[in-house]
Amino acid sequence: MTRSANLKAPDDGSGGRSQLAPADQHPAPGPRGDCVEAGWSSPVLDDLKALETEPANDLGSTEAAMRRASTELELWGGVECTVLRVGDMWRDQLRESGHYDRIEDLDAVAGLGFRKLRYPVLWEHVAPEQPGECDWGWHDERLARLRALGLTPIAGLVHHGGGPHYTNLLDPNFPAMLAEQAERTARRYPWIKSWTPVNEPLTTARFSGLYGHWFPHGTDEATFLRILVNECRAVMLAMRAIRSVIPDAELVQTEDLGKTFSTPHLAYQAADENERRWLSLDLLTGRIGREHPWWPRLVAAGAPEAVLEEFLGWDPQPMVIGFNYYITSERFLDHRLALYPQHMHGGNGRDAYADIEAARVPLPPHEGTGWEPRLREAWERYGSIPLSITEAHIGWCPEHEQVRWFLEAWDAAARLRAEGADFRAVTIWSVLGAVDWNSLLTRQTGHYEPGVFDMRHPSGEPQPRLIAEAAAAIAKGERFEHPLLEEPGWWRREDRFLVPPKPATGADAA
Repeated sequence: MTRSANLKAPDDGSGGRSQLAPADQHPAPGPRGDCVEAGWSSPVLDDLKALETEPANDLGSTEAAMRRASTELELWGGVECTVLRVGDMWRDQLRESGHYDRIEDLDAVAGLGFRKLRYPVLWEHVAPEQPGECDWGWHDERLARLRALGLTPIAGLVHHGGGPHYTNLLDPNFPAMLAEQAERTARRYPWIKSWTPVNEPLTTARFSGLYGHWFPHGTDEATFLRILVNECRAVMLAMRAIRSVIPDAELVQTEDLGKTFSTPHLAYQAADENERRWLSLDLLTGRIGREHPWWPRLVAAGAPEAVLEEFLGWDPQPMVIGFNYYITSERFLDHRLALYPQHMHGGNGRDAYADIEAARVPLPPHEGTGWEPRLREAWERYGSIPLSITEAHIGWCPEHEQVRWFLEAWDAAARLRAEGADFRAVTIWSVLGAVDWNSLLTRQTGHYEPGVFDMRHPSGEPQPRLIAEAAAAIAKGERFEHPLLEEPGWWRREDRFLVPPKPATGADAA
């Protein structure tokens, strides 16, 4: 029971086409942060009982009283730095965005007052040809600049990829090899205290092992689970190696935070996906023992029991769990295919259904979408472990929409912190923009999404956008106000729905 994809890989240059066939025929989870307004008008059908009430994912404005708690949060930034393979094509966001050749970008970022910056020291860049054959020049220069600017790095070693060409996510030696590289990196930069050995292991495993988007293009549960265990073991071994050099090194473990909703007919599929969403963090925090519902599925997929037991015996602390949430992170599964355009249709081999962003569907009152309900679930699950938002971004949108999205994230974290949750920070992602994430990097079209700065402005200089003004104000402990922010974001407006709520009858109105 998986949610898969219909995307195909680009031409590999051989005249053929790498076929990324899905395990189940249903549509892609959607571009991360995609902000394109829907051009679909659903027909009105009788079977709309779930849509008759006022939607719960319409939460209104943030309470002013919670704004005071925001002064206790830190503002972090992040640089989109993915390096991965699609077929035989390598994607490198640092080079495609231009940051690889612009060290002065760091001065512009530091000028806004960020406390920390998620920044790459990627295995694929440092040792691209042979294990242990390292070129530190680029990183020495940039990390020294960050240090001089007073901007604390959170070092990332693998960001959605599977290491250099001499390994991959299914390689049984991948964890040990990453651990060796992690120790080399820690010895080179022993002053760095915060580390992310593998970014979003669950998301990477889904996109590489379940949906077939990225190398090794798996489309089945067994491949997905083997990749996931390999990544999480790589995190564990890498942190042990780093702490052999830096005993108090902090693990900042990032993961996507979403949820799947559905019609009652598809509740079984939604329940399975909602258990699955916690797997990486449950592994890394020692929560998957023999009694866990996914233990037999992990073993059946080929995960050695000795490896699974290894997670039960290690201590990840000090640790911060970082959550990344996008408008596409929450899904709604609907068996009523006629309500939705064809490209959203798919299924799991048992039922046919449409897979839609939950923000596009008016959910019943007991459900809710958005930052706060998802963060609250994470807090309830992981208790005393410190939490942060490590990616807050919405895609190609008017500038004020990006600011609204960021401020909703900030206010949700502040509200939960005021209630007792140990939320540490909110991260604006990506400060320098990103390329081709509207196709999950599967098509190389140069589609650039600006971040805090527009790096492709006609002036040739980094152009601060409205969200840069918001970041600077928040960094000073101020509340950012702007006339364009008086209206709700498009994800809160009534015209966002693919299927409009059923109009109330005269009796209902009474």
